[in-house]
Amino acid sequence: QVQLVESGGGLVQPGGSLRLSCAASGSIFSINGMGWYRQTPGKERELVASITSGGKTNYVDSVKGRFTISRDNAENKLYLQMNSLKPEDTAVYYCNAYKIGVQIYHYWGQGTQVTVSS
Repeated sequence: QVQLVESGGGLVQPGGSLRLSCAASGSIFSINGMGWYRQTPGKERELVASITSGGKTNYVDSVKGRFTISRDNAENKLYLQMNSLKPEDTAVYYCNAYKIGVQIYHYWGQGTQVTVSS
């Protein structure tokens, strides 16, 4: 099992910045990749950014150039630096980790609210 705990959400004005953190614990040695998802009421959870164990990153088009995903393997932490925030970035953000075995196993944090509003 993998436990994930997010922090760093909050209220920010348009154009502002936030950094989300995710602390991982448990059976983290075989994690193949991690990512950040977000969800708004009535919509499906959307992959925002991901990073593989080899460091390859991927972003949804709407956040390219504004968000940066990174991980600190020594501290077992995942980060999402969010700059130039827009009201449409408002959502609950979830930390995700996955392992590839017989099937893909996903692990989720509890989520952290990000609200972009003036």
